[in-house]
Amino acid sequence: MNIPKYKRVLLKISGEALAGDKKTGLNLDVITPVCSAIKKCNELGVEIGIVIGGGNFWRGVKDGGGKMKRTRADHMGMLSTVIHALALADSLEQQGVPVRVQTALSMQQIAEPYIWQRAIRHLEKDRVVIFGCGTGNPYFSTDTAAVLRAVEINAEVILLAKNIDGVYDSDPITNPDAKKFDSLSYMEVIRRELRVMDTTATSLSMDNKIPVIVFALKDPENICRAVCGEKIGTVVN
Repeated sequence: MNIPKYKRVLLKISGEALAGDKKTGLNLDVITPVCSAIKKCNELGVEIGIVIGGGNFWRGVKDGGGKMKRTRADHMGMLSTVIHALALADSLEQQGVPVRVQTALSMQQIAEPYIWQRAIRHLEKDRVVIFGCGTGNPYFSTDTAAVLRAVEINAEVILLAKNIDGVYDSDPITNPDAKKFDSLSYMEVIRRELRVMDTTATSLSMDNKIPVIVFALKDPENICRAVCGEKIGTVVN
């Protein structure tokens, strides 16, 4: 049996990665195996917090296109993350995994309010905790929310599951000669403008010395591999 390297992790899942080949909306053919991998980690005794992006529904200011107030556009993006949180929670529960959804904006009919002490208590009871609504504030990305929650729950590592298998020196989709990095420092990411996460999220990770592992969600088992310390993707520390 695999032995986990980390006791408590924060898993950040890209909304686009959850959409799979559909590109937009929810894809249960992707969500179900992702939740199966999360279940395996939970059964290994790993305490798991999750933040999900919402880009496959709405990307805030980008989709607002300058025709909508930034604050309102960002609030719409926060709501899209709740749709993901509920979908993931349902799939996990169907597989027998205890789960709680907490949101940074009050939605008491469908989720708990985010309280960091309560989140930690859930984790200690082996419940998976899914954090919705980002930070609850406009102008901050779900990447920043992931790092913030990781800091608050004392996560040992941030697992950044994306639709790409690591960090490259240029876009591997448009440049077939793009070089993939095995490891990078936070300062290299900022200096090279590599867009692993936005600058705010990267700086917050650096200030709190939390390593980030970037890997592809296309193979959900990568979540288990990262948790167990296998060499995958790109490590930023």
